[in-house]
Amino acid sequence: MALTIHCDIVSAEAQIFSGLVELLVASGSSGEMGVTYGHTPLLTDLTPGTVRVVLQGGDEEVYFVSGGYLEVQGDVVTVLANTAVRGEDLDEEAAEAARKTAEEALANQSSELDYSLASAQLAEASARLATLRKLKNRAGR
Repeated sequence: MALTIHCDIVSAEAQIFSGLVELLVASGSSGEMGVTYGHTPLLTDLTPGTVRVVLQGGDEEVYFVSGGYLEVQGDVVTVLANTAVRGEDLDEEAAEAARKTAEEALANQSSELDYSLASAQLAEASARLATLRKLKNRAGR
């Protein structure tokens, strides 16, 4: 039996996961990072992307977070996300529409355009689509 760490994934709206995991993988500003039992204490920011957890016994679950923070303290890892969604609850059509809207806003720049907001919206929509692709690839294996 593999060593585990307690994991909580919490958004502004609700706690969407709480349990023992063998591994958590998330996207931070410095790249993808993994957390397992015995990880050193850590506080880092998260970029929009996939959070993958390997449960006790090897099953895997995938979540999307729009950003936030990851904290490791002792044998607990906490993901504090602005928005967190279970992978199977993601809406591909809505994510694709949001990506197209953000790309159009960036292509048709005007003085009223908030460039940083449009860029953030594009990054989030692209990250949602990447999470959906990972889920489809996993299901196809």
